Amino acid sequence: MNDQAAAEADRQLKAKHRAMWASGDYPALADEMLLELGAVLVEACGINPRQRVLDVAAGTGNAAIPAAMMGAKVVASDLTPELFDAGRKEAANRGVTLDWQEADAEALPFGDEEFDTVMSCIGVMFAPHHQAAADELLRVCKRGGTIGLLCWTPEGFIGQLFAALGPYAPPPPPGAQPATLWGSEEHLRELLGDRAAGIRTRKQNLAVRSFHQPADFVRYFKSHYGPMISVYKSLADDPDKVKALDKALTDLADSYGDAHGDIPFQMEWEYLVFTARKD
Repeated sequence: MNDQAAAEADRQLKAKHRAMWASGDYPALADEMLLELGAVLVEACGINPRQRVLDVAAGTGNAAIPAAMMGAKVVASDLTPELFDAGRKEAANRGVTLDWQEADAEALPFGDEEFDTVMSCIGVMFAPHHQAAADELLRVCKRGGTIGLLCWTPEGFIGQLFAALGPYAPPPPPGAQPATLWGSEEHLRELLGDRAAGIRTRKQNLAVRSFHQPADFVRYFKSHYGPMISVYKSLADDPDKVKALDKALTDLADSYGDAHGDIPFQMEWEYLVFTARKD
C-alpha cells in the first residue's frame, strides 16, 4: 500500500471511529456511571493551578473538567467533537472554562513539550495504533512532566466485555491492537520504553449500581455504548447471532455482578491507574 492509499485508509478508519462514538448516548452513560474516574486520574497526576494540561480522547471531559476545577489551564481533545456539547454544558455548570479541540490521538495538533501533564481517562486506549498514540502522548509532554492514564484492564469486566464481543464483530483493520491492552502495565511499559521514569500503578474497581439485573445492563449498553451498537448493527440480518450475543453478554454481566437480599445488583469494573514522568 502506497503512502496515499495508507493515508486514505487511516482517514476512513478514523471516520468510522468518530461515527461509532457519536452513536447512542455516551454522554448519558458517562454522566451516570463514569464521572468519578476523572477525579481519580486528576488526583493521581497531582494536577495543580500552575499547570497546562492536555486531556487526550477526553470525551465529555470527565477528567478535563476536574483538572480545570483544580485551576489548571486545560485543553480537552477528542476525535469525536459531537461529545463536546455535553462537556461544555457540564463545565459551565461547574464554573470552569476549557479549550475543546477536535484531535486524533495518533496525530495531535500540538507542539513538542507543550504540556506539563498529558492524561487520558478510558480514552486513548481506543486509538487503534498503540505505539503511534503513545509516541504522541510523550511528544507533547514537557521533560519532567506527567503522563497519566486510566484504562480498563483486560481481565476486568469491560476487558472481558470486549473479548465477548470479538467473535461477533467485523475483523479489525490491519495493524489495529485490542484496546484493553492499555490496561496492562507491561504493555504500557513497552509503549513508553526508556522515555518514562517514576512509574506508579494501581488497580481499582468502579462500583456500578445502575442496573437491577444483568439483562438491564445489556439493554442499556445496546442503546448507549457506541462499540456495542456497532457490533449489533453488523448482526442486524442474523437474529440467531443477536440472540447468542445477548445471552453471552447477560451471562458475563451476571458473573461480574452480585446481589444479596435487599442489596441491589452491583457490578465491579476493574481499571488500571498509571502515572509516569517523562525523562
